[in-house]
Amino acid sequence: MSTERVVGIGAGAAGLDPVYERGGTGTASELPTTDMVLNIGPQHPATHGVLRLRLTLDGERIVHCEPIIGYMHRGAEKLFEVRDYRQIIVLANRHDWLSAFCNELGVVGAVERMMGLEVPVRAVWLRTLLAELNRVLNHLMFLGSYPLELGAITPVFYAFRERETIQAVMEELSGGRMHYMFNRVGGLKEDLPYGWLPRAAAASAAVRRRLPDIENLVLGNEIFRARTVGVGRLSPELIASYGVSGPIARASGVDADLRRDEPYLAYDELARDGVLRVVTRTEGDCFARFSVLLEQVKVSLDLVDACIDRLLSMPAGPVNVRLPKILKVPEGQTYYWTENPLGINGYYLVSRGDKTPWRLKLRSASFNNISVLPEMLPDTIVADMIAILGSMFFVVGDIDK
Repeated sequence: MSTERVVGIGAGAAGLDPVYERGGTGTASELPTTDMVLNIGPQHPATHGVLRLRLTLDGERIVHCEPIIGYMHRGAEKLFEVRDYRQIIVLANRHDWLSAFCNELGVVGAVERMMGLEVPVRAVWLRTLLAELNRVLNHLMFLGSYPLELGAITPVFYAFRERETIQAVMEELSGGRMHYMFNRVGGLKEDLPYGWLPRAAAASAAVRRRLPDIENLVLGNEIFRARTVGVGRLSPELIASYGVSGPIARASGVDADLRRDEPYLAYDELARDGVLRVVTRTEGDCFARFSVLLEQVKVSLDLVDACIDRLLSMPAGPVNVRLPKILKVPEGQTYYWTENPLGINGYYLVSRGDKTPWRLKLRSASFNNISVLPEMLPDTIVADMIAILGSMFFVVGDIDK
């Protein structure tokens, strides 16, 4: 027989909700235990934005986890409905602010499919090149920030050095550091600046040459391995149940990548040539997720080099198609999905023949990736929660939209 009673800790004190004490009437060796409800966030440095986790704790062990989202909700999907198809692009590149160019691809791809537009081949290869550069930028952020959350400050300086190398060529091309606004329905904003391709090739070579610095600094570190190996295992069954995708799913042995499985842009040809490899691991723990992310940077640099070689051998040509001043999409519907850096990113577009969509639903990767936390965190300790949370590689804007 046990009892449960409220212990007088106010909900406003140090982020604690009322807690409950359980006790028994057995032997003298039995000690009363307390379940504490602890709020992690919504202003916590380990949450990649304004996310709140409501944890029920038994000592330091997590009994239950409830992610509470919505602090960054801006109603992007409703804003899409009152913007024309050119204006939507500037909103769509902001939900995952680390993957802006890749976010744009889903919108323009859906509109182009509905309109039956054929994008110039030069624009197809340029889009593929820029998408992979954007993927490298995304992954480098997490490769630097994840060790930081576990107490290692040095790797973030190396990661940001590489990010700045790539950012320089992306900024030269588009004028933007994060929100590029370089995609257009029917192609790209404009052609490349003179001499940009050799400079992009040099940036890729520099990052590839220095990437082992991060690898040697982190993967062999005994403290990092102790905090990540065997921690936060995620099974393929849970991945299928929650729709988890991207590097997190592939770290658990789920061999799925839309670039290969349902190719778009120039990925079909790159896969046939053997340049596109799908990186997988089987362990499904925090270490495997970090390892997949690091290996994917190498694959993306291979893809960047292949795209640059192809573009250098390609004759000059258009990078977009002429469109009417008022762009209207024919009545109908389509679903266009892409392999974003964090996982599957999909847009469900419904048109009634107007210059604005009747409905544009966004399926973001981070929402599904974070939804599995209530299954992962119970029976782990709070210190491991930080390691698990950081290894889920999410952006809160991508969750809340």
